[in-house]
Amino acid sequence: MELCSIASGSSGNCIMVGAHDSHLIIDAGISGKRIEQGLNSLGHKTSEMKGVLVTHEHIDHISGLGVIARRYGLPIYTTAGTMQAILQTKSVGKIDESLFHIIEPDHKFMIGELEIEPIQISHDAADPVAYLVRCDGRTAGVVTDLGTYDQYMIDKLRDIHVLLLEANHDVNMLQMGPYPYPLKQRILGDRGHLSNELSGQLLGSVLHDNFNTVVLGHLSKENNYAELAYETVRLEVTMGDCPYTGNDFPIHVAKRDQVSELIAV
Repeated sequence: MELCSIASGSSGNCIMVGAHDSHLIIDAGISGKRIEQGLNSLGHKTSEMKGVLVTHEHIDHISGLGVIARRYGLPIYTTAGTMQAILQTKSVGKIDESLFHIIEPDHKFMIGELEIEPIQISHDAADPVAYLVRCDGRTAGVVTDLGTYDQYMIDKLRDIHVLLLEANHDVNMLQMGPYPYPLKQRILGDRGHLSNELSGQLLGSVLHDNFNTVVLGHLSKENNYAELAYETVRLEVTMGDCPYTGNDFPIHVAKRDQVSELIAV
């Protein structure tokens, strides 16, 4: 199983995941040109992708979707609510509705050799999901844009091997920063984004002996930075109730504007 962040942050998100001859992208929140360049650097092409999994309709997750849909005719997998929201987003342009495949949370489906499981998340979008991707007994997850987590989320992630997990903001930076008060409250709310601290606490709840790597993603440009996210998540794991420390497994931070390290498990 392979996972690589082509871009991850408040300004745009695109993740490649797959195994053998079956690879997908999760979200297309950067330009089609950047997606193609990122995939090329990994030895892949956009035209070879088996599809696009869309988490939700916010523009930092779909800005390049129309371009690659029209250019390559890739199948698009997303919930019914997200599909309708995408079709109403004028900036992505016209997308042939026949490309959409409607999926539902907790209903698994196959794309080539990959088993996909959409899972519910709490975020202020039409019908958002995160994704688990399985092949050859290995599981990769891409879990961003959630304001909170619960036992459902912990149970879904218990057997995961590689996880791209949101660490969006440092609470103090956000509270003291320039954002208007309503936006701060939205980000801090249960339908907003996961803080560094909550990211570390969630991670500590799902670690197991065969866990391989975590990639921290969707960092805010204004309210976080890579070193702070890394150290906070590492400390939360070490100080938590789990039997592991933040030094027991690799922690990477996805780059905002560059292709990150390819993770293979």
